[in-house]
Amino acid sequence: MKVIITGASGVLGSAVHKAFIDKSHQVLALSNSRTGQGLTPLDLTNTEVVERVFTDFKPNWVIHCAAERRPDVAEKDPERTEKLNVKVPGHLAKLAKSLKFTLVYISTDYVFDGTSPPYTPSAKTNPLQLYGRTKRDGEEAVLSVDGAKVVVLRVPVLYGPAPSNSDSAVNILLDVVQDQSGKQYKMDHYATRYPTNVVDIAGFLVRLVESKLPPPTIPPILHYSAAEPFTKYEMCLIFANILGVPHGHIVPDAEPPKGDAATTRPRDCQLYTKETEDLMAGKGGLGEGGFEEWWRGYLGK
Repeated sequence: MKVIITGASGVLGSAVHKAFIDKSHQVLALSNSRTGQGLTPLDLTNTEVVERVFTDFKPNWVIHCAAERRPDVAEKDPERTEKLNVKVPGHLAKLAKSLKFTLVYISTDYVFDGTSPPYTPSAKTNPLQLYGRTKRDGEEAVLSVDGAKVVVLRVPVLYGPAPSNSDSAVNILLDVVQDQSGKQYKMDHYATRYPTNVVDIAGFLVRLVESKLPPPTIPPILHYSAAEPFTKYEMCLIFANILGVPHGHIVPDAEPPKGDAATTRPRDCQLYTKETEDLMAGKGGLGEGGFEEWWRGYLGK
């Protein structure tokens, strides 16, 4: 298969890139801000150049991982976030129609408000913050292009191998746990998250592409999520236990959020994954591993 991966230098994109290369697919890995082995620089907001690159490569699939994924950054620059999270995927969906490739748009559990989990793919969206709203609008932009082969894949908070711990809201907790300077950290013990490994998602995407299922067989919206629930504070305790360091500097905050935080922090956005499991029955399933088990192996290397 010929596969284009956008955002290929990020924590998810780099895992997807490696997974497809390891399976000997022909890959064009695109990155806007980072350079490195196997990466091709491309500004996805430059529609003319994007169209030329995609036309020349002739992909069968495009995995669109690029986005503004940081809610706090999104709030500070809504115009740029709208362009990256809504206009860019809308343009890629139009190219999917004209160039006859299948587009996978990576979305988020934050399109939901966290009040009535678990959420099925058809559940009503109600994002609480700008980031979630732009990702929901991005979903609508790609799904509204008649004749385009599009799959929206919603995922929760991600972790895994990363160039920098700051690339993941989970990995960054390692830095907090290892900071023994005396600084105290107030850590969220209110919102339940379902941290999911990018290596597992990448493997699922390879199996999806290699399954050669006809596009009508693949639902327009799929959910992929690990099943283990943790608060950020509980993740910190696991890291402290694995690393053998004290965690007294990390203070649990189990209070319901107040002020602006009350409207931006969903309590529990658990994604219902049965449709995805059924689709991949006999094809390796979801293939997700355990959170603590993976980190013990990774940090023990």
